[in-house]
Amino acid sequence: MTGTGVLPAEQISQLVDTGAIRVSAPLAPGQVQPASLDLRLGDVAYRVRASFLAGGGRSVADRLADFEMHRIDLSGGAVLEKGCVYVVPLMERLALPDDIQAVANAKSSTGRLDLLTRAITDGGEEFDRIRAGYDGPLYAEICPRSFSVLVRPGQRLNQIRFRRGQAMLNDAQLTQLHATHRLVAGGPAVISDGLGFSVDLRPQSGDLVGYRAKPHAGVIDLDRIGAYDPAEFWEELRTDAGRIILDPGAFYILVSRESVHIPPDYAAEMAPYLAMVGEFRVHYAGFFDPGFGHDAAGGTGSRGVLEVRCHEAPFVLEHGQVVGRLVYERMAARPGTLYGAGIASNYQGQGLKLSKHFRTT
Repeated sequence: MTGTGVLPAEQISQLVDTGAIRVSAPLAPGQVQPASLDLRLGDVAYRVRASFLAGGGRSVADRLADFEMHRIDLSGGAVLEKGCVYVVPLMERLALPDDIQAVANAKSSTGRLDLLTRAITDGGEEFDRIRAGYDGPLYAEICPRSFSVLVRPGQRLNQIRFRRGQAMLNDAQLTQLHATHRLVAGGPAVISDGLGFSVDLRPQSGDLVGYRAKPHAGVIDLDRIGAYDPAEFWEELRTDAGRIILDPGAFYILVSRESVHIPPDYAAEMAPYLAMVGEFRVHYAGFFDPGFGHDAAGGTGSRGVLEVRCHEAPFVLEHGQVVGRLVYERMAARPGTLYGAGIASNYQGQGLKLSKHFRTT
């Protein structure tokens, strides 16, 4: 296994074969994605008093002894309640080579439910970052922010991406890649520490610009796809003024003005924009796989859905305001299957779209 960059599906499968990724149950169909591996919940959840990191020289098990309130058996399904924090051991553990590190992130559907999910490890001092050579278990910290959810063992809320060496593109390299592959359509290419993208509050048709989570909705069963009426969980946001006012503490689903393109030999991760642009944050569920927004004739682009939470003060969000950026990286090799090409890719060619759990008209 050679090559600098993000490891494709074929090399992830090799890590499983060699024991660098160890699984307590056989891999599920579709679990290995073009540039990442979905992580599966185990059979127990620990309700804890507060979010935590293990810290240097300490294990997650040590910290659970400090913070555990009670244990929940997930084997028959269990509700994780809004506003509470849980730690769930995962079915996957790692014994990484010294030249491979990893980064985790929430899956798209997880982020669109405002379901804060982060990976933690023994000795870890950052969420979602796994050092090269790490040998130990993986855990998901889960905090439902807007809706309580029903979970079961084997469900996949977050994903992990493996890297060898430094493959992130600098602005000059990203500018060149845009010149040859057209990374963005529907707006200018704003390149500064990544490819900037902005919010669309002037849709080409109609006046629906987004959704705001209702504060007292019911439970969402994560196994039920296309089952829920959006009106029971979401308030529609409509405007013809090109702006909305974000309410403190509220969660929004919006969409990018630009259509973005990830060429087959690259992967990308959504990252926050400058903190000083406003009293809000894109609650990014951040991996974009090779082939996102790509077709055989070249990049046509798919728009990015934005998960936005407002902080302490009401904030006016304007059409075209830059709210995030995509950081591009080289793949160590092109994956055999691209996003949206013969695999279950729920959000290829998307516009403004809720998670797959909600009915569409």
